[in-house]
Amino acid sequence: MKNLFFPLLIALAAVLAAPAQAQLATQPVDRIVAVIDESVILHSELELAVANVLQQNAERIGQLPPRQVLERQVLEQMIVMRLQVDRARETGVRVSDAQLEQAIANVAQSNGLTSAQLRGRIEADGLSWEEFRESLREEMVVQQLHQRVVRSRVVVSEADIDRALQTGGEEAGRLYRLANILVALPDAPDAEQVSLARTKVDGIRRLIVDGEMDFSSAAIRYSDAGNALQGGDLQWRSLDEVPSLFAELIRGMSAGEVSEPVRGPNGFQIIHVAEVRDQANQTVTEFNARGIVVAKTEIVSSAQARRRIEEARARIAAGESFAEVAAEVSDDTSNRARGGDMGWFQAGAWGTGIANQLQQLQDGQVSQPFETEYGWHLVERLGVRETDVTAANRRAQAREQIGRRKSDEEIERFVRQLRSEAFVEIRLEG
Repeated sequence: MKNLFFPLLIALAAVLAAPAQAQLATQPVDRIVAVIDESVILHSELELAVANVLQQNAERIGQLPPRQVLERQVLEQMIVMRLQVDRARETGVRVSDAQLEQAIANVAQSNGLTSAQLRGRIEADGLSWEEFRESLREEMVVQQLHQRVVRSRVVVSEADIDRALQTGGEEAGRLYRLANILVALPDAPDAEQVSLARTKVDGIRRLIVDGEMDFSSAAIRYSDAGNALQGGDLQWRSLDEVPSLFAELIRGMSAGEVSEPVRGPNGFQIIHVAEVRDQANQTVTEFNARGIVVAKTEIVSSAQARRRIEEARARIAAGESFAEVAAEVSDDTSNRARGGDMGWFQAGAWGTGIANQLQQLQDGQVSQPFETEYGWHLVERLGVRETDVTAANRRAQAREQIGRRKSDEEIERFVRQLRSEAFVEIRLEG
C-alpha cells in the first residue's frame, strides 16, 4: 500500500505480512533489546519493524545489509523516534482525537480509500487498528515537535535571500537529484576512529566507482544516515537547500558523478548527483481592466442589481465613458474613485468569473452584464501582457529553500543532541 505512512514510521511496525505475525507468535519469551532512559524496546517490537522493512523492500532483498546490520539500523531509528516522542510529550505536545481522525482520513484519501476501507486493509494485513492509530499519533507528535524547534531557531532574512541569489548566478534556478552515504563518526572522535571511518568510506566509494555496486545498493548496505534504507535518496534540491560545504562540491559535478568523501559534522559523506535540471523562465498573463459591480445585499436583490448594471452598460454604449459611470454606479469602494481602474493583475486575481470575461474580450471591449457571488458586473479590457516573474519566483523559492535547509540542519542538530544526552543501552546479541 503506497504512501500509507509518513517517512518517520519506517522504524515502526506498519503493515505486516501474516506469516511474520505467525512466526512471532511462536516465540514464548520476549526480551529487551534497548533501554532508553526510563523506557524499553522489546525484541518483538524490533522484529515487527524489521519485518515491515523487509516487506517494503521485497523486490530488492539482495541489496539489504546482513540481518544483524539491518536490525541495528532499524533499532537506531526506533530509538531516535522513541526519544523524540518522549521529549514531545514532556514538553506538552498533544494530538487530539479530532486531529488524528483527520490525519487518518487524509492517509485513506491519498491511497484512494475511505477510512473504513483503510481500517479493513490494515487489519487484513495483520496489524491492529489501535497500533496503527498510535503509530500515526506518534508521527504527528514528532512533526509538531519539529515545528516547535524550527519556529524557535530558524529565521530567513532578506540578506540570506540576497546572498543566495548573488552567489547562485546562472545556477539559481538549477535543481539536483541527490543521494548520500554517511559513514558516521562519534562526537570528538580520536585519530584511530577517523582513520577507520576514512578507510571504510574510501572502500565504499571504490565499490561504486568500479561498478561492483550501484549507489543505492551501497547506501542501503553501508550508510549510517537515516535515509539509508531509501538508498540515500535526498530527492530534488537546489544548492540553497544543502549545507554550504556540500553546495560548493555539488556545483562542479555533473549528472551521474559520485563525489570524493567529504568530512562533515556527522562523519564522512559521499554525494551522488543522479540528475540535473534547469528551471525555465516563468511568465504569467496579466490584464489591465476597469470594472463596475452592483452588489447583491439583503436590500438589493439579484434582479435589482441586474437592472442597475444593464442601465450602466446602456449609458456606456450611448457614449458615456466607462470611468465616469463606474465612479457614479460601482459599489466597489477599492477602485470606484479611480473610475473602476483595477490596474494590472494576473488572470485569476479577481476571481474566475472576471477572468473568463477578460479572456473572451478584445482590448477596448466592454463585457455583457454577468453575475458572480458578489453581484452583477461589467468589465472593460484595456490591455494584456506577458510578465516575466522568474526573478520574483526565484526569490520566493530561495526563501523556501533556505528555510528548508536551515530547518533540516536544526532538526538534525536537535535529534543528535537528544540522542547524545539520553541514556541508551543496546542489548542486541552480536
